Amino acid sequence: MVEQFVGKWKMTSSDNFDEYMKAVGAGFASRQMANLAKPNLSIAVDEQGFISMKAVTTFKTLEIKFQLDEEFDETTADDRKVRTTVSLVDGKLIQKQTWEGKTTIIEREIQDSKMIAKCIMDDVVAIRTYEKDV
Repeated sequence: MVEQFVGKWKMTSSDNFDEYMKAVGAGFASRQMANLAKPNLSIAVDEQGFISMKAVTTFKTLEIKFQLDEEFDETTADDRKVRTTVSLVDGKLIQKQTWEGKTTIIEREIQDSKMIAKCIMDDVVAIRTYEKDV
């Protein structure tokens, strides 16, 4: 079921992301860079079942490799050190990050051949939309 996410994606819109970044505690400089960045996202699965998600912007490249439902350490784009678990639930990739007693969720799902990433922190929700890059 992860196969629907595999491929190269380019971000086409981002709504309320600055408020989301504030909610997770990102500083002003990190937020400014995040709001300017239009990440290209590559998702792949290797023969051992490891999933890699690679986000490339003009500022930095971040890659995480993981297996579904297995917790791992992640350093986020704004340099938070988090424990992350990614699960597949009802066709959605649910990425849960926890740090310092806080939790944020990034839900990715495919709708009308677009990938919608819903970033949730407490009552703040940001929506980022990606289209397949052919």
